[in-house]
Amino acid sequence: MIWTAADTWTAATAVLAAVACALCGSFLLLRKQSMLGDAISHTLLPGIVVAFVLTSSRRTGPMLIGAAAAGVLTAMLSEWVRRLGRVEASAALGIVFSTLFAVGIIMLRMMADHIDLDPDCVLYGSLDMVALDHAVTLVQSPIEPGAFGLFGHLAAVLNFGLPHMTLTLVAVFGLNVLLITLFYKELKIATFDPDLATTLGIRASVMHYLLVALVAMTVVAAFEAVGSILVLAMLIVPAAGAYLLTDRLSVMLVLSMVIAAVAAVGGQLAAITVPQVIPETWFGVGFVDTTTASMIAVVSGVLFAIVWLISPRHGLISKFVIRVALHLRIAREDMLGLLYRANEQMDADRQTGARDLCRTLHLRPLAGWLALPGLRWRRQIELRRGQYQLTDRGHQVARRLVRSHRLWETYLDQQLDVPVDELHFPAEQLEHVTDPAMQRELAAHTDGPEVDPQGKRVPPFNADSIDHDER
Repeated sequence: MIWTAADTWTAATAVLAAVACALCGSFLLLRKQSMLGDAISHTLLPGIVVAFVLTSSRRTGPMLIGAAAAGVLTAMLSEWVRRLGRVEASAALGIVFSTLFAVGIIMLRMMADHIDLDPDCVLYGSLDMVALDHAVTLVQSPIEPGAFGLFGHLAAVLNFGLPHMTLTLVAVFGLNVLLITLFYKELKIATFDPDLATTLGIRASVMHYLLVALVAMTVVAAFEAVGSILVLAMLIVPAAGAYLLTDRLSVMLVLSMVIAAVAAVGGQLAAITVPQVIPETWFGVGFVDTTTASMIAVVSGVLFAIVWLISPRHGLISKFVIRVALHLRIAREDMLGLLYRANEQMDADRQTGARDLCRTLHLRPLAGWLALPGLRWRRQIELRRGQYQLTDRGHQVARRLVRSHRLWETYLDQQLDVPVDELHFPAEQLEHVTDPAMQRELAAHTDGPEVDPQGKRVPPFNADSIDHDER
């Protein structure tokens, strides 16, 4: 793999476009308006056409102003249609963006001879050609660009020149950072609680239109460089990945930019290496070349999949572990309750071996074999002559569980008139989520009964049965 100065500028441009989109996309995601970026990308067309007609120029400034105006107009018209037509926000947005996009297409066709806009460039971008359009040479480095090592590469990058699109994206990214920093508190409150923002004197609608204008300017600035497909991916995917990793907005913004930057650099590396790694014989069609923008989108998807798997709180692995742990805890508590009832009934003939417990509780063998070592490790049961018995510690925990169960049966009978033959199942579910405070409240609401509706004794409250490590 040969990494040139042009590759460095291509990666830098991709990073700037990605992090600028990720900043705006984080707020769109939190406001549940992720597809607003897609809508704005369509409705920008009439704004860009009008800006070109008025200025006869494709300079960045007029294009950004026209895009921002079109984006704000989209948001205002969507809100107007929603209120007037009494339709859902998503339906109103669909009506507005399809209409404005059609208007833009008509305007573009009417003025096709006077407007130089390349649809393929807008759709796919020209990221691989960005480095060829120089705006200014940074310095004339005294180091020979052909020299080996880091300094030689740095000299080549500096002598290469700053591309126009890189300069534009630096300005747009800087504007995004500046405005989000200045209005961070207002954007945060308006995003999570618009009513509270209004109460505090913050105009939530103004913050919404500010965000829309930022999205519009970012989208139009990135279109020529990376194309609409990658822009939409960078608006949503890094923010979604960061959302799975943290619950703090400030951390989410930083993580979204990190994910976007890693995806941009990784996409550039993949665009260079994939054609060399994957032979033509694999798919029958050789990877003669790949575009950087498409590979960035692929890498961002891979990064999101990894985050989705390993996220500490919302990942698939952590959810699976939590679900298994909960299932085992319930199995352990059910076993304790079963052994307590066996002792309570003085049923000496009842078999309480591992297979017998699993069969009685309808547990899968694997769950039973995993739950029993947990009870023995907690010193709540012990094995005597092939049968499991409660220890003193296990007896205290089991008594609390059975007390919760029978208090729930009493409460459901007294307060909700649940038939007696239907009390057991809901009480069995609720006993596993009843803490000591809730148990005391149940006892107060049921006048501290001595027996449950089925005539079974309710174990008395014992403070020693509260064991914080039992689970």
